[in-house]
Amino acid sequence: MVTGIAEGHPREGGSEIEAVRLTKRYGSGEAEVVALDGVDLSVRAGETVALMGPSGSGKSTLLHLIGAMDVPSGGSLRVGGVDVASLRGSEAARYRRTVGFVFQGFHLLPALSALDNVLAPLIPLREASRRERDGMDLLNLVGLGDRLDALPAQLSGGQQQRVAIARALVNRPRVVLADEPTGNLDSATGAGVVDLLLSMRGRFGTTLLLATHDQAIASKLDRVVRLADGKVVR
Repeated sequence: MVTGIAEGHPREGGSEIEAVRLTKRYGSGEAEVVALDGVDLSVRAGETVALMGPSGSGKSTLLHLIGAMDVPSGGSLRVGGVDVASLRGSEAARYRRTVGFVFQGFHLLPALSALDNVLAPLIPLREASRRERDGMDLLNLVGLGDRLDALPAQLSGGQQQRVAIARALVNRPRVVLADEPTGNLDSATGAGVVDLLLSMRGRFGTTLLLATHDQAIASKLDRVVRLADGKVVR
């Protein structure tokens, strides 16, 4: 039983994420590439949304902007009441600590144990030792309580992604952004990873945006938003 992690519930009413005419351009002149072209998106607190579309449609760019990993070229973006589009430097870094990231490539540190990988986001805050119990509880929650000391190379792909999910949750984020989290997994393992992410919504009240090419996975979420050529399509 998990004891150290506070449970939550989806917050009722209002939008957790609100993008209006959100635009991202790279380059200039004839070399300019429009990655996002006036995207409008509203996501309710606690909602789970699948982003679908072909490669280059803007899915990853949208997640990067919501996570303050990149800066929009135009439009507005608010997450949890924060004007994300205006964040720079240390303010953007503080905001990113309120967001959980799960990627297709697991991005685990090969020399660190499963537990230390989960605790890695807390090291800059000097909270890793104080919140070690949280990391242990999260690994128990994702079914890896007996692999705390295992290195990434000693874990299967599905187990590594479960470590990555625990790491994404260690800061108790309001929003989790998952970019093709099943892309390197077989279909059965991938379905289990998505089920795990969805169970986190019920336990922690997190809002989930998940980019995927897989219709079967997308159908598990509350709704699907489709993108093509940097635009939301109906």
